Amino acid sequence: MSTPLDPIVSEFETQEQSDSYDRWFRERIQQSLDDSRPNIPHDEAIARVRATIVSKKRRHATG
Repeated sequence: MSTPLDPIVSEFETQEQSDSYDRWFRERIQQSLDDSRPNIPHDEAIARVRATIVSKKRRHATG
């Protein structure tokens, strides 16, 4: 049985859930660091995301 956590202190119900999320998060960070694809500058990434949002909103409005 896992130790319950105080909801004021943690978003997880148990220490087991917290530990599991921490492992998953660290694995994702390592995968990103190990990724050999070229980095995208922040401004370019934001521009791409904004363009995608605008495109989806237009498609939804006409849909």
